Order: sequence, then C-alpha cells, then structure tokens
Amino acid sequence: MAKVYAVGVGPGDPELLTRKAERIIRQSAVICAPTGNADAASYALLIVEPFLDRTRQEVVSQVFPMMKDQAGLDGFWERAAGQVADHVRAGRDVAFITIGDPFLYSTFLYLYRIFRRSYPDIEIEIVPGISSINAAAAAAGLPLGMGGERIAILPAVYEDAELRKTLTDFDTVVLMKVHRVFDRVYPLLVELGLDHNAVFVRRVGSRQQEVVADLATLVGRDLDYLSMLIVSKSPSFHVS
Repeated sequence: MAKVYAVGVGPGDPELLTRKAERIIRQSAVICAPTGNADAASYALLIVEPFLDRTRQEVVSQVFPMMKDQAGLDGFWERAAGQVADHVRAGRDVAFITIGDPFLYSTFLYLYRIFRRSYPDIEIEIVPGISSINAAAAAAGLPLGMGGERIAILPAVYEDAELRKTLTDFDTVVLMKVHRVFDRVYPLLVELGLDHNAVFVRRVGSRQQEVVADLATLVGRDLDYLSMLIVSKSPSFHVS
C-alpha cells in the first residue's frame, strides 16, 4: 500500500535537504505543498522545485491559514487530510513537504493528529529535516548551547507574561515568529541587558538571508514572517 511521507525540506537552501528527503521527493507520485493562502506561493515548494518532474508528478497546493487563534479551522485540516488519504488509497505515495522539520512547529502536525485519529490504516513515515533554528545559529556563528546550558525554543507571539521569566531562566532562548511582536520584545531585551546578546535572522538559507546583530535598526520595520531571534547569555560566545 502507498503511504504518506512527511518530509522536512530544511530552512531554504535546497542543498540542506537530506539525501533521503531528496530521494522521496523525486520518487513520490504526489507532492503536497502547504501555503498560507490560496494566492501565495508555497515556500517549501520553491525549495524542492529543482527535484521535481512535473511530467509525472502531481503537485497539490493545500491552504493552511496562519492564524494565532486556530478556532474554526478544523475544516481546513480535515479537507486536506482527506485529500491526502484519497491519493494514498488510490495507490499513490504522497510526500507532504514542510519547511524545517515535520515535528517542530510544522504545518504537517495539524494533519498528523487527524491521520492518527481518522485514518489509522494509512502508514506515515517522518523524514526529519534541518530546522531553521540550527541553520540560523550556524549563519550567525552563535552556538545554541554547550555543557549544562539550558535552551528554550518558543513562539514569541504566545509569550507575553512568561517571556521575562523564560529569558531569565534559560541560557539560550530562541524566539520563533518574532516578526509581529519584535517592537514589544526589544524593550524587554534592553531592560534585561540582553539586546547586545541577541541576533535576528530572516530567511536563513535563501538568497534573502539577513543576519542582524544591531537590533535597534529593526524597530518599527515590517519584518519577515520567516524570521527569529536567538538570545544567548553564554559567557563563552558573543554576538559580533
């Protein structure tokens, strides 16, 4: 029986795909590519485009609205899962491609819970990918942790009351989805004396990659959705 592959395609550079990810993408009959709205291109699809043969592979774009409040969106996930299930039951392998890693803040996780509940007969294979967190740390030359240092990874948009405590309690803090809340986070970093211990990275691995250590230059700007902050208190490393 055919099956579903959840394939992590990395942060943006096609050369950062694993050999297994590339093989599965090349051989799968159907490629499911998530997008935030019907008019937007799939970033994951742009990454894997060099590996596709559209004369024999079907590319299916699926809309997954990017909203903080997920209430009322179950219909999107159910329809997408049903579409994937139909392909598999027709004997076609499906590669669901997702930026970074499928099990880390991934769009695929919305489908995964539905498949576990509603389609238990369909096999799912997870193909890990390099996360944007690892790629951003490498691009910035800022190690995430060593020895007994503690690391926290969290979506900044959800961290209002707890952010101060997180920044205090952990040696390294990675703030995902920081684009909408940067102007609220930055004053807190200044207050805690951490504004010079942080680096902003956008579109890592792509031609639009940007690494910014002077966070003050970002205040008031319209920042990219694919961006993050890495805050490090480690005395062994410094943001250059």
